[in-house]
Amino acid sequence: MKALQFDRFGSPEVIVLRDVPKPEPGPGQIRIAVRACGLTPADWVVVDGLFADRMPPLPRGLGLEIAGTVDALGEDVTGIEIGDPVFGPAAFDGPTAGAAEFALMAAWARIPEGVTAEQAAALPMAAETAWRALDDLGVQPGELLLVHGAGTTVGEAAVRLALHRGIRVIATAGPTRAAALEEIGAQVTGYGDGMAERVTALARGRVDRALDTAPTGGRIDRADQASPAGGSLPTLIELTGDPDRVLTVSDFAAAAELGARITTEIRYDLMGEFARLAGEGVLTVSVARTYTLDQIQEAAKLSQSRRPGGKLMLVL
Repeated sequence: MKALQFDRFGSPEVIVLRDVPKPEPGPGQIRIAVRACGLTPADWVVVDGLFADRMPPLPRGLGLEIAGTVDALGEDVTGIEIGDPVFGPAAFDGPTAGAAEFALMAAWARIPEGVTAEQAAALPMAAETAWRALDDLGVQPGELLLVHGAGTTVGEAAVRLALHRGIRVIATAGPTRAAALEEIGAQVTGYGDGMAERVTALARGRVDRALDTAPTGGRIDRADQASPAGGSLPTLIELTGDPDRVLTVSDFAAAAELGARITTEIRYDLMGEFARLAGEGVLTVSVARTYTLDQIQEAAKLSQSRRPGGKLMLVL
């Protein structure tokens, strides 16, 4: 089968497309014929070697979230049949992962009617991170939540889930995603000079809680900065009045310094709930562009620009 692999750590240039054996499902696993594989910022962190001490030996595969049809069942797997359409996180403990013609899964859910493979593969990490962040932050129905960086995939998922829970949402986003966020019910304002004042005016007072979903590495006091997260936490703490009411999914160093919350423990026990909400049209992540496996370098370049405009997807 064709699969993306890397056998040394570094930039995305180390990723190559190879012919490799199909992986065999172990107990509790299934193998799927992959139709779509979502790309995430975590992919480039893994390729760079940040978690090398926790990973199996090289070579490694790429791709953390997938959708496709069941091709083989491991021992003790029940409730699913060959040919069923499924989505979820790819198993990541072997020489291949999700960006391959066939991939293994240990957690999955059926793709609901009316949801494409590309739409399903965009969901797992964004939905899981957003759900967990809202729970860890403790935001309650009727409260006012500020989602900073709502144009990201996690940010959009958080806005949708929060609105579904009866939470009022103010979202900060760039012009590319602003109209779509307003359409689903969020009040939206841009980054840059005066953001705190605009949020305060929309809130008509203090914000109850704030969720930072923007990528790290930028600032929010310059209108021409595309990546606003780096200096955001002090402003979010000022808007809520308490660092314990602010949670970030990305800026861990600043959170440790300022006393804001973080969330890091990934869990996929709610895949069935994500499928239900996707089938009802509540939960969706915008797919910006699709690529084939041999276009990985082009896809990586856009992903790392932090301006993808939505989910980037490998399709097979």
